[in-house]
Amino acid sequence: MCTLTSDAGTARDGMDGGFTLQINGKTVTVAEDRKLIDVLRNDCHLKSVKDGCSEGACGTCTVLVDGKPTKACVQKVSKFVGKSIVTVEGLTDREKEVFVYAFGEAGAVQCGFCIPGMVMCAKGLLDVNDHPTRTEIAAALRNNICRCTGYKKIIDAVELAAKLFREDVKDLKAEHITGVGQRAHRVDVREKVLGYGEYVDDMEIEHMIYGSAIRTPYPRARVLSVDKSKALALPGVRAVLTAEDVPGNNKVGHLKKDWDTMIPVGGITRYVGDAVCLVAADTPEILEEAKKLVEIEYEELPGVFSPEEALAEGAPLVHETGNLLAHEHLVRGDVEQAIKDAAYVVTMDYETPFTEHAFLEPECAIAIVDKDGQEALLYTSDQGTYDTQHECAGMLGWDNDKVHVINKLVGGGFGGKEDMSVQHHAALLSYHTGLPVKVKLTRKESIMVHPKRHPAKMTFTTACDKDGYLLGMKAVVVTDTGAYASLGGPVLQRLCTHAAGPYNYQNIDIDGKAVYTNNPPAGAFRGFGVTQSCFATECNLNLLAEKVGISPWEIRYRNAIRPGQVLPNGQIAFPGTALVETLEAVKEIYENHPRAGIACAMKNAGVGVGLPDWGRCRLTVEDGKVHIRSGASCIGQGLGTVLVQMTCEALGISDTDIVYVPAETNLAPDSGTTSGSRQTLVTGEALKRACDDLKADLEGKTLADLNGREYYGEYLAATDKMGADKENPVSHVAYGYATQVALLREDGTVEQIVAVHDVGKAINPLSVEGQIEGGVVMSLGYALTEDYPLEQGRPTAKFGTLGLFRADKTPDVKSIIVEKNKDTLAFGAVGIGEITSIPTAPAVQGAYYRFDGEFRTKLPLERTPYSKKK
Repeated sequence: MCTLTSDAGTARDGMDGGFTLQINGKTVTVAEDRKLIDVLRNDCHLKSVKDGCSEGACGTCTVLVDGKPTKACVQKVSKFVGKSIVTVEGLTDREKEVFVYAFGEAGAVQCGFCIPGMVMCAKGLLDVNDHPTRTEIAAALRNNICRCTGYKKIIDAVELAAKLFREDVKDLKAEHITGVGQRAHRVDVREKVLGYGEYVDDMEIEHMIYGSAIRTPYPRARVLSVDKSKALALPGVRAVLTAEDVPGNNKVGHLKKDWDTMIPVGGITRYVGDAVCLVAADTPEILEEAKKLVEIEYEELPGVFSPEEALAEGAPLVHETGNLLAHEHLVRGDVEQAIKDAAYVVTMDYETPFTEHAFLEPECAIAIVDKDGQEALLYTSDQGTYDTQHECAGMLGWDNDKVHVINKLVGGGFGGKEDMSVQHHAALLSYHTGLPVKVKLTRKESIMVHPKRHPAKMTFTTACDKDGYLLGMKAVVVTDTGAYASLGGPVLQRLCTHAAGPYNYQNIDIDGKAVYTNNPPAGAFRGFGVTQSCFATECNLNLLAEKVGISPWEIRYRNAIRPGQVLPNGQIAFPGTALVETLEAVKEIYENHPRAGIACAMKNAGVGVGLPDWGRCRLTVEDGKVHIRSGASCIGQGLGTVLVQMTCEALGISDTDIVYVPAETNLAPDSGTTSGSRQTLVTGEALKRACDDLKADLEGKTLADLNGREYYGEYLAATDKMGADKENPVSHVAYGYATQVALLREDGTVEQIVAVHDVGKAINPLSVEGQIEGGVVMSLGYALTEDYPLEQGRPTAKFGTLGLFRADKTPDVKSIIVEKNKDTLAFGAVGIGEITSIPTAPAVQGAYYRFDGEFRTKLPLERTPYSKKK
């Protein structure tokens, strides 16, 4: 506990039972020597101080201590006696005005979880240097990680803030949102910059208790017994649960129900993230003590830790159904004849690794369950409210509509928050205790538990004629899907459907397998499999160009898909296809730089391949304002702002007449998961259709005249299934295209990435640039620095050793937006979230090939200035 007074107090050293601190100008006395972050968040309710890692690595907890940026998650309050501590809440009104405007104007806010810490670093710098260079700003931010923005726009924001302070610019207000194409401030900028916007972990609920899972220390072991007695005897322990306490289906799973809520006694664990027991207690401290008192007996068993081991004859089975999760075989044309007739053929082996999402907000959920009334309310930080509803309802044995899911702010996802992690555990503990329960993963658990990007081993053969025109390609791919299915099947499918690249030829034979192992599961990750296959395809093209005697740019330009031509999957390219334009935009840049690498990519928007893909939106008119309601999660990509812009455009009104309601079930219709670069297109089109009906009623009336009315819009992104018996099937309703160029300095470090993206229509160009910059930097890590090492299925990395790029080491990203699409579907928009990360790694590989002549085939690239010293 702490006490606060507004007068200056006398610092004490703890000898008389307390520690006195100065926090935001007030005297705070703390009875016990606890971590500063605990005091700030839980005693003083200063929620801008975020808990991202508890390891001193991410910077989300940064505060100023005597003017210096300091991480609050590591040191205890005894270190801060007599010192002045300032959080975002303690900024002056003027400082708040400037930082909110600057970060909004620069487009520096995406998921927002890192932003208060960035603001404190900015203040610490600007208080001593009112005219910093961009290099100085980057240095000031170097200890704070951002996984969304790529840092460029955060540096822009700090630079702008410095200017506004210097010039004493007053009355800083964002322009009102009026429509599509506007470089609009995001609707949630203020709450994220000032730190009062609620993420789940910020919520305070009366009588709330805390829950956590006890996880197996063995990747593969039989659970022989669980003894709860000592833990249950500990005062303050509310529940100790095992699989027999699950009232419904113990199995959950995004698509395939193969993931145990808890491994039952007698059952076999599949990876070190498996939960065997759940514990709930009155405080986090009692919870941790209780977990140590649960006695679990195991029989350790041999596991399989690579697809090769898992597919070997007599290998231990990860699942009773076998170790092969999925097999895709795509054939079009006659690839063997195409290769036989080719002038040039290249065959190479490639390997890409596991990758950790490293979103800044660890997984967290709060559940409030009325067992007798069969009602559950879940506050979540995930990518699909309705997915969470369905899986938790199945586990409880209830109808779906008995579970109400509300998204709070989501601190990043990138695919890593699509699966159940804590939501179902919170629901089950609340079901049994009758109390609100919070379950939050530690950063160590998060790194261990949630699905990663699939590692892949690939053999690609690509053939062309004497002039460099592609004739055919053949590929064999094996991915490690880890212990559970997650989205391993669809990821493999997308890897294969995009493996031939965005080019005009139709002879392909692509064979892919996704294999269960006892490694952590792999699932959705920005790029959804295409990051892997694009690396192989694009690298092969460079070798073919060399054989033909033309440049890597030229071979891509000759083969680039053009409107009306046929893609390798048989689909006819849409009229708005602009891959050629992206290539033309970089021609001079590429050809005039001696150390440049180039790569192209395509990525679908929407689920596609014949699967139901609905966008839905409900508009309600309340108090003379349009309320936008959709079950689609905003995870930092700015969906809320996009929908507000579309509503303004469709109805001819201003944002002052609109209220965006965060995603939930019950009051908002199901619009699917936030993945597959789909929400701007499918939910945007659904909203547009609802607006059309509202606009018709608005003719000659005011919004106030329509109070109480509601308007519903839906859109089915209809496509043809895999293997459809059509000459030109429609695999996806839209594709984005891109060309990226990597430029190296003479010392081999990356100078700049030029990223040109065909986005159809940029609803908010500022946000599109932010997506490009963030996606490129994320994939620079994939290409050069990031590592997720495993030892017999056990992750060994901490957040600080994952190899994430930092502000002072990140090269410039120059984003160029191409808009050619005239289609009225969703105002012409095509998803941008995933494709930004896809061509970066092969572009970087090509740059190093030109730099030193070494053709690297494995990620992260070896023997570069970024390689870890061994």
